[in-house]
Amino acid sequence: MVFTEERLESIFAPMRRTFIAVIGDVMLDRYIWGNVSRISPEAPVPVVDVVRESSNLGGAANVALNVHSLGAVPVLIGTIGDDVNGRELMGIFERENIMTDFLVVDGARPTTVKTRVIAGSQHVVRIDHEQRHPVSERSRLLMLDKLEEHIGSIEGVILQDYDKGVIGPELIEGIMRLTRPRGIPVFVDPKFQHFLAYRGVTVFKPNRKETEDGLGVRLTDDESIVAAARTLREKLDCEHVLITLGERGMLLLERDGSVVRIPTRARKVADVSGAGDTVIATLAAAMTCGATVVEAAHLANLAGGLVCEEVGVVPVQRDLLFEAALGRLGVLD
Repeated sequence: MVFTEERLESIFAPMRRTFIAVIGDVMLDRYIWGNVSRISPEAPVPVVDVVRESSNLGGAANVALNVHSLGAVPVLIGTIGDDVNGRELMGIFERENIMTDFLVVDGARPTTVKTRVIAGSQHVVRIDHEQRHPVSERSRLLMLDKLEEHIGSIEGVILQDYDKGVIGPELIEGIMRLTRPRGIPVFVDPKFQHFLAYRGVTVFKPNRKETEDGLGVRLTDDESIVAAARTLREKLDCEHVLITLGERGMLLLERDGSVVRIPTRARKVADVSGAGDTVIATLAAAMTCGATVVEAAHLANLAGGLVCEEVGVVPVQRDLLFEAALGRLGVLD
């Protein structure tokens, strides 16, 4: 799909006045960058000579960063720990100009940290520091209170689940009670634990593995993927299902039963980390600002392809996405 400039402007222009709640597992992504020139004599593993280290927003925080990069205003709701990593996250939020008024500091849980070791352009290993048990009732109620207090200005909601304990059935039900009567669209990027708890949402966006695990099926061909999408739509009573398929692009099942196949658009894949965050952020921002689900899915697919061309987790750039959607970057060739 190639957009006209006028149509893109009609979608992108309202984003600067749009508030989108991002609710889910907030993380710190830490990177250790280096080079490999030898194998360890202690074990058959590479020795990484560290060149530099960096920290970025991860998980739901990265979704919020993508929403912000697209020009919309993210309202990030989640928990962080009362620890040095939580304070580091707060510093990054301030640097990126992302509001933190809706975050809950939970002293009983550490801030989730994912540390990736990158040698050259190769992802060598990831080290996780986290607790996965559900957040306390106090934290859950505080998050719902913060959403309810500002629900009048929220125009879309993203639920970003990484199975780290923030998203659970009670929180999902509370969010739907607040959004459904107001007609606020809800977009879901699920994980396994609560896969079928998102009844009545606007767009349900699992990837291939999440779909296979959640339904207990194998997606071996186009027919099985379409069947899985139809099963999900029936079980969840949701409006649309968008299954991301990696190098095979995406499959969209619309509310009316129409099936749209969207081919992948990355010109060169350097790193797929964070691509799912970009996809859900772009999808939600576009639909909230008037795009059809088909238009939004194409834009989200383009955005995911653009960030896959970069090493590390990076947000989509609004101007690059605009140019790509016009067919000016060679992504649509």
